[in-house]
Amino acid sequence: MPAAAATRERPAAAGWGAAALVALAVLAVDQASKELVRADVTPGEVNELLPFLSIVHVHNRGVAFGALGGGGAPVLLIVWYFARPRGLPLLWLPTGMLLGGAVGNIVDRLHQGHVTDFVKLPHWPAFNLADVAITVGVVVLVVVLERHARAAAT
Repeated sequence: MPAAAATRERPAAAGWGAAALVALAVLAVDQASKELVRADVTPGEVNELLPFLSIVHVHNRGVAFGALGGGGAPVLLIVWYFARPRGLPLLWLPTGMLLGGAVGNIVDRLHQGHVTDFVKLPHWPAFNLADVAITVGVVVLVVVLERHARAAAT
C-alpha cells in the first residue's frame, strides 16, 4: 500500500477508535445508572432531589425522551452516515455519543422489553443518560458540521 493511502486511512481508523471509546464510555455509564435505578427505585416512585429535579423509575419504548420507538432505523442511519469518508475534525465525538446512547437504549429494550428512564424535570418527559448523550451528540454534530461548512466556504 502506498504511503499516501496509509496516511489517509490512519485518521479514519483513529476517528473510529475514538468514537468507539466514547460509545463504550456512554454505554457503561448509562447502563450502570439504569441498573442503580432498577435496584433502588420502584417503578412509578418519585424521589425529589431538588425542586426542579426528581429521580423516577419509568418504562418507555422510545429512543430519546420517549420518541422514535423501535430505535433500529435511527441507529442504522447513524452508522451509515458516519461510515462514509469524511475527514472532519472532532466528528468522532458526536459519532460516539450518538452510537453509545442509541445502543444503551437498545440494550435496555432487548433485556428489559422497555427503556428505563429516571431523570425528571418539570414539564419534560423522564429521560436517561443515553438520551442526554443522543441530544448532546446531535448538538455537537451540528456544531462540527457547521464549522466545517464555514471553513470550506472561506
